[in-house]
Amino acid sequence: MSVKPPTLAALADLTGGRLVVLGESGARGGAGKLPVTDAAIDARSVAVGGMFMAVPGTRAHGASFAGQSAGSCVLTDEDGLTVLRTDGVQTVVLVVDDCRAWLGPVAAEIHGHPSRTMTVIGVTGTSGKTTTSYMVERMLLDDHSVGLIGTTGTRINGRAVPTSLTTPEAPTLQGLFARMRDEGVTHVVMEVSSHALVMGRVRGVDFDVAGFTNLSQDHLDFHPTMRDYFQAKSLLFTVPQDPGGELPTSVVCVDDEWGRELAETVENAATVTTTGVAPASWSVDSVEIGTDGLQHVTVTHPGGPDLPEPTFSFPLSLPGVFNVANAVVALACVRAAGIDVSTAAPRLGDVHVPGRMQAVTVGEGDTRYPRDFLALVDYAHKPGAVAAALTTLADQLERAGHGGRVGVVLGAGGNRDHEKRPLMGAEAAKVADLVIVTDDNPRDEEPGGIRAEVLAGARDIADSRGTDLREIGDRADAIRASVTWARRGDIVIVAGKGHETGQIVGDTVLEFDDVAVLAQALRDRQDRQEPTR
Repeated sequence: MSVKPPTLAALADLTGGRLVVLGESGARGGAGKLPVTDAAIDARSVAVGGMFMAVPGTRAHGASFAGQSAGSCVLTDEDGLTVLRTDGVQTVVLVVDDCRAWLGPVAAEIHGHPSRTMTVIGVTGTSGKTTTSYMVERMLLDDHSVGLIGTTGTRINGRAVPTSLTTPEAPTLQGLFARMRDEGVTHVVMEVSSHALVMGRVRGVDFDVAGFTNLSQDHLDFHPTMRDYFQAKSLLFTVPQDPGGELPTSVVCVDDEWGRELAETVENAATVTTTGVAPASWSVDSVEIGTDGLQHVTVTHPGGPDLPEPTFSFPLSLPGVFNVANAVVALACVRAAGIDVSTAAPRLGDVHVPGRMQAVTVGEGDTRYPRDFLALVDYAHKPGAVAAALTTLADQLERAGHGGRVGVVLGAGGNRDHEKRPLMGAEAAKVADLVIVTDDNPRDEEPGGIRAEVLAGARDIADSRGTDLREIGDRADAIRASVTWARRGDIVIVAGKGHETGQIVGDTVLEFDDVAVLAQALRDRQDRQEPTR
């Protein structure tokens, strides 16, 4: 799709900013006529005719990198203008009061507001964003052209498009929307983090539907309090992210107190409950495990032409009551987007999410290993997520009735919320029979100190329950130890990193994939031909 690029003068009118010509960069009277064809926050990636968006950084102002830009202009603030003048940069500058707030709207204008041409579904919450987004994608994919943006990357009709961050920076995000529009995408589902909402990364996005999964402790290194964290999440539902646009249709899971408060805040929200703790328009009546190994979920719903009966059932390939909640939120989001749920819901029996309760085996057919215990990788890296994952597995073993045990390998990330570390250890020790505390992404912190905080939360509970509590700093060694421990009927889960393929130590990202390391540990055990006890 061809989009006529806006001029600098038009962007100045949009932002209320002023144009400043530095050096011999252009005729002073004609600077406003310059067309702007692209935008980027990384100076090195700005194309000819594009705009370098120079925002303040933690170590330096982005304007100090303007010399690396091939673009024709710069968007920045007064401090950035001073840097440009000091460095002798010759360019045309659009000076605005708060350049970060304008990144999204300006980039959206440059790309012709691509999100307005699609149905955009945003999903937020502490846990379940990725899984819920994959569920929405799977329900839409057979009948529509679908884009997905989130923690595991960006996909267009199932094809990977490399990106970074759960929610990319605003200029990158608008560029992705433009690419999707040009490739004929009709529906986009994206994860929306609290960081993205506070930092304006989704400003300029026209959300049609917004879904809320849950809220529990996380990111208190960024948000001063849980109240602040909640208010950040609420922005997706209470403030139009596309300036001048409308609020999205809201879907809110009310299983926790924060969801109930949000549902009371927004108008006409579709509400979801798996527990019956509050009245809801979508309510889970029953969950049964079928002979096919799938969960079969029956829900009461708000009714409609596609659902003439008061209840309906659907299959779900992912385990756990928390995934039931994710699935019903996904269903309600799809319904809010105008999709026939009776056609879409059966596809939830065929959803696979990388690093989310992902079973790891080696070999195929008769050589598949292991057969008599289960090895999993999961992204759970928050207290609530650890509790939910382990409780689900323990319940599964209890129903099986063969005396199986749960073992977990987990750690906590460095340079992140310290308060959640002992809570993670405590949640693990409450449920698991084996808890191995190891390194996650220590970043700039001393790894032993992080492990000590996790262990401190686990120790008393482990002592009272007789939990096997171990500290093994090397993550690969910890994973191998868990596989060696497992016996017939057990479940081993490696938690915290999920789909990630690197371990951050200092400023270095080391190659590390929990799935690959766990698979190798299984091969090694198989090669030793260790019998399952």
